[in-house]
Amino acid sequence: MQTRGGCHAAGGVSQGRRDVIESVLPLQPDVAIFTMTDLFSTHADDPGKPFAPLAEQLRPKTLDEVVGQSHLLGPGKPLRLAFEAGQPHSMIFWGPPGVGKTTLARLMADAFDADFIALSAVLSGVKEIREAIARAEITRSQGRRTILFVDEVHRFNKAQQDAFLPFVESGLVTFVGATTENPSFEVNSALLSRASVYTLQPFSDEEMGQLFDRATSRALPGLSFDAAARERLCGVADGDARKLLNLLEQIRTAAQAAHRDTVDGDFVNATLAQQLRRFDKGGDAFYDQISALHKSVRGSDPDAALYWFCRMLDGGADPRYLARRIVRMAWEDIGLADPRGAEVALNAAETYERLGSPEGELALASAVVYLAVAAKSNAAYNAYNAARGFIRDDGSRPVPVHLRNAPTKLMKEMGFGKEYRYAHDEAEGYAAGETYFPDGMKPQRWYRPVERGLETKIGEKLAHLRALDAEARKKGTGR
Repeated sequence: MQTRGGCHAAGGVSQGRRDVIESVLPLQPDVAIFTMTDLFSTHADDPGKPFAPLAEQLRPKTLDEVVGQSHLLGPGKPLRLAFEAGQPHSMIFWGPPGVGKTTLARLMADAFDADFIALSAVLSGVKEIREAIARAEITRSQGRRTILFVDEVHRFNKAQQDAFLPFVESGLVTFVGATTENPSFEVNSALLSRASVYTLQPFSDEEMGQLFDRATSRALPGLSFDAAARERLCGVADGDARKLLNLLEQIRTAAQAAHRDTVDGDFVNATLAQQLRRFDKGGDAFYDQISALHKSVRGSDPDAALYWFCRMLDGGADPRYLARRIVRMAWEDIGLADPRGAEVALNAAETYERLGSPEGELALASAVVYLAVAAKSNAAYNAYNAARGFIRDDGSRPVPVHLRNAPTKLMKEMGFGKEYRYAHDEAEGYAAGETYFPDGMKPQRWYRPVERGLETKIGEKLAHLRALDAEARKKGTGR
């Protein structure tokens, strides 16, 4: 605890600086200076307290306890070397939420015996910045360093970011920023030039499993999880350690309420599921009839489709609602077998908006007939659903380096865009053998054209391109 009397005893603070300090931090005898860090550490020091969040209870206390980021923390890697050298330097951690940016900053302060001041760019302003600098002055007078951690640094405007520059340059503070946004665009070039940028990666499936096992063994005694529950929770967390731990807290609360000591996949799904309820303004009969209309169009029966369309109009259905559903039918059931179907449906909807009832209803009826007799394909619809399902259950894989844009010097130095093949410069305007999926991901074939309508030709083209890919890989020119 630092008191005003202690400040004078330490010495080394100019009168001018002392005036600044006392103007922004009016200290009284035996009154401590607190920051957000003190509030967090109070909880972390006693993990047994029920109000300590699980993420705080399990925050690593040493570098060896950190899971992931081996490209920065492994033997001989840059952050590991910085810790071992004992010479802190200003840096910016760039990465998605929940990958350890705050944890690494705190561990730096411990490793270098430095005072740790945490600011949030969301909650802090000029007043908090002044208080932080004043505290750093006091700390330096005691012969210690200060780690100034700024979370969400990209949310500070240019003037606020510039305010840190003189104190970084003078060595008063070691600046550590954390951002989820590309620092090339969101951090001032002056501040960026004075800090090393370290990119943190989402946790892999294996690393998420390690975190899961650590959390359940240390903080959830008496509660067991089957393999399906473990896989589901790690998948939903999507590489975010904090999210995983928050999910575990939700499951723990739900299990206690249900008096369960085992958690399976079904219980996880039931606990985490969003309750989506549709307002049924027309009753069961209304939706039964729209279902019959849709299935008649899909079944290529124009007369039955007209019957249900007119039944709904006669029953008072809103023609605008029917127009929206007709457009949906065009994309779901006709798709790329006849792209004109969507155009006809949209034109009919616009015609109704211009003419209203009853004249505009003829355009909608004509669209229904056209869609009923058009070639059918749900290949794009199925591909979309398959891709959405895959993404829902899979992690957020990073974009391969060769596919990343590199408009800045920093991004070019990081290898972004290197070895990208510009398709227009290749034979047939196609980079044979190239892959556009994330590294390590098996290429998927979600879209499978049917042999009807335009999709017949689409299928032939895709088959030709895949033959070119196979030939390129055989020659060793593909990825």
